[in-house]
This record gives sequence, C-alpha cells and structure tokens, in this order.
Amino acid sequence: MHLARFPRAHFAHLPTPLEAAPRLGEALGGVNLFVKRDDCTGLAGGGNKTRKLEFLVGEALARGADTLVTQGAVQSNHVRQTAAAAARFGLACEVILETRTGSKAEDYNENGNVLLDRLLGAALRTVPGGSDMNAALEETAQAVRDRGGKPYVIPGGGSNAIGALGYADCARELMVQADAMGLKIDQIVTATGSAGTQAGLVAGLAVVGADVPVLGIGVRAPRPTQEGNVFKLAQETAALLGHPDRVAREQVVADCDYVGEGYGLVDQAVIEALKLAARTEGLLLDPVYSGKAMKGLIALAAQGRFECRTVVFLHTGGAQGLFGYQSELEGKLA
Repeated sequence: MHLARFPRAHFAHLPTPLEAAPRLGEALGGVNLFVKRDDCTGLAGGGNKTRKLEFLVGEALARGADTLVTQGAVQSNHVRQTAAAAARFGLACEVILETRTGSKAEDYNENGNVLLDRLLGAALRTVPGGSDMNAALEETAQAVRDRGGKPYVIPGGGSNAIGALGYADCARELMVQADAMGLKIDQIVTATGSAGTQAGLVAGLAVVGADVPVLGIGVRAPRPTQEGNVFKLAQETAALLGHPDRVAREQVVADCDYVGEGYGLVDQAVIEALKLAARTEGLLLDPVYSGKAMKGLIALAAQGRFECRTVVFLHTGGAQGLFGYQSELEGKLA
C-alpha cells in the first residue's frame, strides 16, 4: 500500500492508541476487548473523520481550493472536523446542516458540535430533513465560484474513495500495532453510516492481506442498503490503491438491527451503552455513532457472539455531540 502517491495534509495524531479494555470486556461476558482510540486523532476533539480529511484536504490544497464545502446532520462530527481542518489551513468553510432528526431542542440545535462549528468559523446553512444534499452541495459550491472562490466539495462523512484512504491506512496501522503486541484479532467492530470508515478498513485489510473480519453496526440505513454502499466504496478504494479485485462481497457485513427509531434518535439501550463504557473504562462515546455501535456490541456479546474471542472496537469519536443531547440524557444517567 503506497499512500505517498496521494496528496495528504498531515495533521492527525497518529498512530492512535490500541488499548485493552478489560473491565468493559468482563462486563460483556468475557470478551478480550481492545479499543482503537480514533477519538484521539487530535483535530478539534478528534474522531474518525480526521483520517479521511488528511487525504481530502490534501487533494483540496493540491487543486488550489480556498473553500471547503460539506454537509451533515445538525450534530455532525464530520462537519466539526472539516471546519477545524479549514481553519488550520486558512481555508473558508461552507456547511449545509440537515435537520435530519427533526429535533427542536435548543441544545441539539445550538450546543455541542454546532457551537464548535461556529467557534471554528464555518458558515452554516440549515435545510429541512430529506433535502437533496448533493444538490445543496453543488448550489453552495456554485455560489462560491460566482464570488470568485475555488470550492472543494467533500461529501457527507468524507465518504468517497479519497476519504476512505484514511481508513485503508488505519487498517495497516492497526495490523502493525497488533503484530507488535502479539495480538491475534478475531473481529473488528465499528459504527457504519456514510460507509467510508468500514469501506476503508475492508479495502485496506484486503490489500495488505490481513484476514480480519470487520462488522459494521449500522446507524441509519437498512442492511441491504448499507452493505451495498460499503461494498461499492470498498471496491472503489481498493481500485484507487491499485488492487481492484481484492474486495469480495462476503467481506462486507453490517448489522443494522440497532438503529432504533432512526438516525440520531436515542433509546434506553444507547444510554445504557454510554453509561457502561464510561463507568468501566472512563470511555466517552457519542449518542449517534459509537454509542449505537456499543449498543450492538453489548447485545451481540450477550448472545455469545464474541465469547473467548479478541475484539477490537474502533471508537469513531463524537463525544462533543453529547452536549447537544443534554435534554434527552438529563435524568437518565443516574
């Protein structure tokens, strides 16, 4: 895997730690659990999008762009990290926020990631849930062009083949760490939404020849849609790396039984997952991605899925979003 071929802006704190989580693993019924701390990537609080943004911003700078244009849900972790990357490199940042959950709560719409977006200097525009976000991106990019700017459009979650290179690199990094620790990984578990993280991992593992399965816990789409999106992007990423035939359909597995009532909507099982991670390992998860992934991990462990197995939970970050859910979490964390 020769990533130096691709433009890259180096700013992530890498490698991220791979830490044992024995108390949480014991609470899950005896799972030999490790956590890949991609909440520690360093950019405005970190998170998984930072790895993707190294390659996306690298390409933007190589093209002479002066404005990053992106989109996400109101409490988007991706938007926060994109705004931070723009600030770091002196770029403007235009953001479209979709009111995807329909929440009218003040903390959801004004605190958490939204507060940080504003602090970082991003220009925010809000559109209704269900809007054509690709059309909104192009409209905003054209407005930048009309005033003489040079936009670089980043899809939601940074999830295209360029962004997914960040997680192909993470797959390589994780295997190096595991080898140094003498650790045989039986399963990687992570949240899967816009598909880039899981697709990059699958492509990277396939390209380096590591036979480690990746289970994505879905946070939005039904399983056929999610697996289809991940597989397509994993193939595109492997092709970009020069190995178009390495990714097989059976390497892409998503479990979308833990979405609950919908994207960004919190249920009691998510709250219990947040509490368990915090109170066994001091680990802060978010309600939208890592919290639902942990909800799934807890449920699957209770079914005996990971008994006597070594599991790496890839922590995608997002704890900043907790402050946007104060009204929902208040009184439920006792």
